[in-house]
Amino acid sequence: QVQLVESGGGLVQAGGSLRLSCAASGRTFAMYAMSWFRQAPGKEREGVGCISSSSGNTYYADSVKGRFTISRDNAKNTVYLQMNSLKPEDTAVYYCAADGGCAGVRAWPSEYWGQGTQVTVSS
Repeated sequence: QVQLVESGGGLVQAGGSLRLSCAASGRTFAMYAMSWFRQAPGKEREGVGCISSSSGNTYYADSVKGRFTISRDNAKNTVYLQMNSLKPEDTAVYYCAADGGCAGVRAWPSEYWGQGTQVTVSS
């Protein structure tokens, strides 16, 4: 069982940056691939990116490639999403999720996920 808690969301102007954090419980965090998803009002939840458990390989959706970076600190049981050059279309609730693995951007649903954190980008 893994419990996930996201933080770091907020309101930012277009072109700005935010860093989201996701703290995980449990001693098996390092074994999980960690993903970020987002869901905008009226839209389906979409994968933003994923970082593998072992190699630390990262995968990103085309819409965020070059702007967003996923990283993890296994000693702190935490995964991060650094978001730069934010656009109004990045406005959504962002969720972190844990799964057995990833070889690309994962599709919803995931095995475990958090409650989400709101990111709002103003134009």
